[in-house]
Amino acid sequence: MVMVADIQECRDFLAANPQVRFVEVFFTSMTGVPRGKRLRVHELEAIYEYGRFLPGSVLVVDTTGADCEDTGLVWEDGDADRRARPVPGTLTLAPWLGPDVAQVMLSMYELDGTPNDLDPRHVLRRVLDRYAADGLTPVAACELEYYLVDLERGPRGELLPAKSALTGQVPTGIQVYGLPELEAHAPFLRELWDVADAIGVPLEGAISEFAPGQVELTLKHKADALRAADDAVLYKRAAKGVALRHGCEATFMAKPWSDRAGNGFHVHLSINDASGNNLCAAEDVEGSALLKHAIAGMKALLGEGMAILAPNANSYRRFKANSYAPVAPTWGVNNRTVSLRVPAGPPHTRHVEHRVAGADANPYLVLAVLLASAHHGIKNKLDPGPAVVGDGYAAAAKENIRLPNNWFAAVDLFATSEVLRDYLGERFVDMFVSVKRTEQARFFEVVTELDFDWYLRNA
Repeated sequence: MVMVADIQECRDFLAANPQVRFVEVFFTSMTGVPRGKRLRVHELEAIYEYGRFLPGSVLVVDTTGADCEDTGLVWEDGDADRRARPVPGTLTLAPWLGPDVAQVMLSMYELDGTPNDLDPRHVLRRVLDRYAADGLTPVAACELEYYLVDLERGPRGELLPAKSALTGQVPTGIQVYGLPELEAHAPFLRELWDVADAIGVPLEGAISEFAPGQVELTLKHKADALRAADDAVLYKRAAKGVALRHGCEATFMAKPWSDRAGNGFHVHLSINDASGNNLCAAEDVEGSALLKHAIAGMKALLGEGMAILAPNANSYRRFKANSYAPVAPTWGVNNRTVSLRVPAGPPHTRHVEHRVAGADANPYLVLAVLLASAHHGIKNKLDPGPAVVGDGYAAAAKENIRLPNNWFAAVDLFATSEVLRDYLGERFVDMFVSVKRTEQARFFEVVTELDFDWYLRNA
């Protein structure tokens, strides 16, 4: 059942926050980019009562916001409106935009009230309905890595890590888990935690990751995967906004530097029964039979889901051996060299960490693919095979197995996936593929500096 926000939520919020003058309303498109409007506060109550009409073409724009005409939702459709409605519980202040600005998430519906099947939020809901029908509840948490980078480029146009607001120094060296590296960005982190509390996002601890200027903050597990995805979307938006207030930019681009670590999006997943018991729990460090079936499903469909997990041309630069980014459908226990890791911990905490997606991926669609794959494995009692012990990269090389290693192969494979079409919807898969093929054509039309360096004289 799809929940629509009640108008009383709006009235209570406005009564409690009379200083609000503006409201940003937004939904998340296929490419994961929030899109919407900034409104005057007097317009908000009408959105709760009637919704806000937005063009259907905005559901299928590319990463840059350009129309994708091959979808048939531009000229052939008359660029017809759909109805956007507020997501319950997401009307909050937006402190980084000023004390008088609020925000609320939207979901897209047809004019007759039917959930729009191209809205990533509804795609995830479709998958979760399969779990609900079986009396199962996924428990999910998201971890996103990103870089803080300088707003100014270097003398050759190169990207630079952000200077410390405290010392003015540019970070150098890896310094993984370094405390001075976190302390250098303490003002940013302090405000980010304050903002997360204000908007109801359960943001937890921070670490300095495996490259200068790279950080990771975790989000708390939720027995509501849709809300876990909402948290990830709201968190990314907040991190970008807060970074700008501190003179830098937060980028979730999968691979900003060719010689430094990429940005991953790790998802932690377990599954509860109707009484809230963790069905993945077991004394066995590999987890329960159900957990192994779920891992087997995710392993089996990793390749077919790569177009979602790695949605952009740049995404595929991240996958290299010995880089902490997995390159093959492998699983293991307490092992960060595999794609699907069962972390160490007491028996009642057993779960799987899915380590393949990049931070540039759409959180709703990542969770939809991951959970569809797990459910497929559970329903069909699939066997993941033996866990990898030791070097997962070496094991993959020995068995000559790997994931699709380029954008075109991944999109083509996704287009043919019968299982993912069943879970995500035929129309969604066709439209996503159409958008990505349009992006591919546009991306490779651009002549780059590398073209000149390689081919100007050598061709």
